[in-house]
Amino acid sequence: MSDLVYLNGEILPREKAKVSIEDRGFLFADGIYEVARCYSGKIFAWEGHYDRLCRGASSLRIPVPLKSDEMRRVAEDLLERNGNREAIVYIQLTRGAAPRAHYFEQGMEPTLVLFTREVPGPNPDLLKKGCQVISAVDNRWGLCYIKTTGLLPNTLAKQAAKEAGAFEALFVRDGFVTEGSSSNCFAVSDGVIRTYPLANILAGITREIVIELINSLGIPLREEAFTLEEFKGADEAFLSGTTTEIMPITGLDGHTFAGGRPGPITLRVAEAFQRRIDEVRNG
Repeated sequence: MSDLVYLNGEILPREKAKVSIEDRGFLFADGIYEVARCYSGKIFAWEGHYDRLCRGASSLRIPVPLKSDEMRRVAEDLLERNGNREAIVYIQLTRGAAPRAHYFEQGMEPTLVLFTREVPGPNPDLLKKGCQVISAVDNRWGLCYIKTTGLLPNTLAKQAAKEAGAFEALFVRDGFVTEGSSSNCFAVSDGVIRTYPLANILAGITREIVIELINSLGIPLREEAFTLEEFKGADEAFLSGTTTEIMPITGLDGHTFAGGRPGPITLRVAEAFQRRIDEVRNG
């Protein structure tokens, strides 16, 4: 099996793909990224990921070198040549390389990297039984809606979750649960699903699909802020994410949801999401 990557217009063996030590992505985390899921070698929700990449690039004033269809062809070529079926496509775009200075010059040549990697799906035991999560102080920068490579607070929160024997950490800002370190989160109370609004959180591509599915199922949904205590008082809860898919939450900081089992509304949403995946596989 090959292990090829794309770097600035070239397809190269991974070990030969080199980036300058003065690349601003390395020095300043001056860049953005996307991770798209692939099922049976087919990319899931490509346009959503590409559009979000472009929004982030526009916010940071970084030009995107390839159009959607061009970048997709690169990704599909890598998937095929690397023999990847159940995989991710990783895309990273940085401002490029220049002598180190906080300011940046106009007209810099951006650095664009794509690679693919075979990945297992979510842990089937967790999908069946649900996962444990912890809360963490949301100490990230003020532009969380941009999917930048500056992920140190996220990685520290995820590490804290791992060391606590949990699957995920939920960020809490000013007493309100915002999102997970690498996921969005939903709570269900009295038959109504609630999720934090798009107010300085990441506009998750899976989140968007889940909201669409919830509406199609006729389940009431409110995008509104809720406190950590309100979240703990929910009847059930779940996470959404590109590699997380729909993950039931059965415990938060030692508090148990739905008797320690995935709740019925969570299962309905998960089943609808699985049908969407099956459509991609069979399409």
